[in-house]
Amino acid sequence: MGFKASGVACGLKASGKPDVGLLVCDVPAVVAGSFTQNNVKAAPVQISREHIKSGIARGVVVNSGNANACTGERGLKDAEKMAQLAAIPLGISTPDILVASTGIIGRFLDMEKVADGINRAVAKLAADEPAGMDFLSAIMTTDTTYKQSYREFDVSGHTIRIAGVAKGSGMICPNMATMLSFITTDAKISASDLRVQLAQAVSRSFNRITVDGEMSTNDTVLLFASGMAWQEPLGSAWQSEFGENLYEVCNELALAIVADGEGATKVFHVMVTGAKSFTQAHKLARAIAQSLLVKTAIHGGDPNWGRIISAAGAASVPFNPLHATCSIGNIVVFKDGLGTEANLKRLEEIMKQKDIWITLDLGDGEASDVVHSCDLSKGYVDINAFYHT
Repeated sequence: MGFKASGVACGLKASGKPDVGLLVCDVPAVVAGSFTQNNVKAAPVQISREHIKSGIARGVVVNSGNANACTGERGLKDAEKMAQLAAIPLGISTPDILVASTGIIGRFLDMEKVADGINRAVAKLAADEPAGMDFLSAIMTTDTTYKQSYREFDVSGHTIRIAGVAKGSGMICPNMATMLSFITTDAKISASDLRVQLAQAVSRSFNRITVDGEMSTNDTVLLFASGMAWQEPLGSAWQSEFGENLYEVCNELALAIVADGEGATKVFHVMVTGAKSFTQAHKLARAIAQSLLVKTAIHGGDPNWGRIISAAGAASVPFNPLHATCSIGNIVVFKDGLGTEANLKRLEEIMKQKDIWITLDLGDGEASDVVHSCDLSKGYVDINAFYHT
């Protein structure tokens, strides 16, 4: 595909685990990005948004263990310095390297350690699977699982590949989450088309998940296209297939983030159908998916449909409950404004499952949307009560 990666430990994490990663393309790659919509943007986000404007980049340098957020002018200089430290030994210009960070907010980077880490990461760059896993390990914080995805498809006898990795476990809420994701492809595609494809994929995947309703300062998704699979650019006839495969990669990574939510033991999906508009469907789905009472009911295996209906009604999105039907799994629990005589034993069995679907049909239109979430457990409190200290 034309990419090399590496990851090393430089001491930013007290655990001694890898905390500096490097991903580099052998040739100038077309690049697109999606970043946090939090008004407080970390220094690496600000630097990467500037560097990415050309639509061409050679790679990204990443650190974990420190978000480099709310660090003022020094933070911006440190983020720019990270790009420079990676670029110089590679013989490329500083703006050709993007930057990403994740970890604790409000602390300055130890740039002596970072410089040492980047130097060693450059020396370790390789195109094999172990190098890729080193990179993935280096971007993780409270993650407990590796998150990676791969798809390929053929264009006129040429195989197009798309591979992605992500980190994320807590502070997860659209738009996007305290998450980083780096995706590579060997497709040849223009910068403008790549931006469109990434925006659509992110909208349908990373922006459809929530763990705790908290939006991060550092969210970053970067997509690099080396163009090395085939000299001909993807024509319009093939871009829909590229887009669908890209979405599948992003969605697989997004669902992996939800499943690995801090303290999570279950995943649940809220589907709102029969809405008058997509906006109505999305807002209601998100309100239910982020409800603490719904999330704790999911954790406890309690088929308390009243919490679902209450969360929908409190979402400041008008709908007629007399037209609505709510189901947990395939069991209708609410219809025409009233609870149903549902099979409680079957409901309890559904609520014990690790993957649960909640459907709310508004009965007023044809629009729909889904938001993916996870339960809220004591484990989430334990992780976050002492994260900083």
